[in-house]
Amino acid sequence: MKFIFPQNYKFNTKILGLIDYQTAILNLIWGGLIFLIINFLFNSLNIKIFLFIVLVFPVLIFSVVGINGENVISVIIYMSKFIIKPKLLLYNK
Repeated sequence: MKFIFPQNYKFNTKILGLIDYQTAILNLIWGGLIFLIINFLFNSLNIKIFLFIVLVFPVLIFSVVGINGENVISVIIYMSKFIIKPKLLLYNK
């Protein structure tokens, strides 16, 4: 069975078909940074677990669900460009 893909189709490799590699690396860096900060600041295991879940889980869900299949890094870049120059993006189209 042969499949024909159009030339404008972007084929992105993903981990388990859910999340691309760039976003996974970004999530690992974010989780590791939060883990290190929480370990230095708090002694109670309950507080550590609660804060880790509260700070990492929403980012993980956002990266898996995403916005219309877009890469999270590109969404962050688009949002930052819009925050810096909102008129440029609104009036050029």
